Amino acid sequence: MKENSVGNFPRITDQGLEELEARKGVKIAREPAPWCTEATRDNIRHYAHGIGDDNPLWCDPDYAAGSAHGGIVALPSFLFSCSRIISGYVGGLPGVHAMWAGADWMWHKWVRHNDAIATESHLKDFIIRETKFSGRAVQQIYHVDFFNGEGDKVAEGDSWCFRTERDTAREEGTKYDDLKTQVAKTYTPDELTEIYRHYAEEEVRGATPRHVEDVAVGDKLPTMVKGPMTVTGFIAYAQGWGGLYIRANKLAWKQIHAHPGLGIPNRFNIPDCPERVHWENEFATAVGAPGAYDYGPERCSWMTHHLTNWMGDDGFLLHSETKIRHHNPEGDTLFINGEVTAVDNDVVTVAHEARNQDGVLSIIGTGRVRLPRQAAE
Repeated sequence: MKENSVGNFPRITDQGLEELEARKGVKIAREPAPWCTEATRDNIRHYAHGIGDDNPLWCDPDYAAGSAHGGIVALPSFLFSCSRIISGYVGGLPGVHAMWAGADWMWHKWVRHNDAIATESHLKDFIIRETKFSGRAVQQIYHVDFFNGEGDKVAEGDSWCFRTERDTAREEGTKYDDLKTQVAKTYTPDELTEIYRHYAEEEVRGATPRHVEDVAVGDKLPTMVKGPMTVTGFIAYAQGWGGLYIRANKLAWKQIHAHPGLGIPNRFNIPDCPERVHWENEFATAVGAPGAYDYGPERCSWMTHHLTNWMGDDGFLLHSETKIRHHNPEGDTLFINGEVTAVDNDVVTVAHEARNQDGVLSIIGTGRVRLPRQAAE
């Protein structure tokens, strides 16, 4: 591994890897405070609106009261706001960039209105990878368990970040060579009309049950659109999710002084958080990205949104695994498509993926949904 010696940013070192090894399997004693500790009506709605999900089961108390749940429940991806570990807050390798790259979720119970959520987490593993983005990188995998106030495990998940050397990604990475000379996307009125048509026609299955008997292998899920992406949209997500390192004034000072490798000087020479790759093009390109880009947990949440719209109020999302394949810079639009690949008793497996307006693969996923059966006559 390259030692921490040359360049603007810290590098991956043998000592850093040894310190990571010592963390494996050890319960994190003091997790960073989550954005949300309870599934309040407002917290659930803010997260749902942050991903553009207006499903009334999460957002409308009167509608939800008439559902089989008897009240508001949290959309599955809401739990990202209840753990900064699952969301990409990584330990070790100070100053080495972290890019959230995927998650493998399992849900056991609905999170209900006003449930208190507690977590337990640990570093599950780390793997040395060779990447086009930055050459050698470290994939850090964390496991998190989620419990409600009664002590029931409502969900569990693995998520992973790639730790990449910022200087190497910027100077030697080849993943985005084709974008360096590409003219920024400008949408025509007709293109925007077509995108907005998808929004106008987006179906929330809702109270109409989707029975397992009505589903067959090869069935297509409706296309879901996300975008065109703007910094405003990224900030809307951060409002519901909380971000990893977004702090102000004294709290920002306390964070940076507690973690000296975290603060990276901005153009005013003020130490600022690395999360600004999501709203600051200059810094995003300095770490090798093509420009300010969307959040990884945000994109994962779009994929589960694709499934919950389809399954309806009486379905239950059991499992979702998503793997990010490409950055989505400001200006991109994603088109999410899926297909049923298996039906096993009452469990339906869906393979889905999202591509941008140029057909570039952005994220792949697999979901498993439990659907209700038709009532016996």
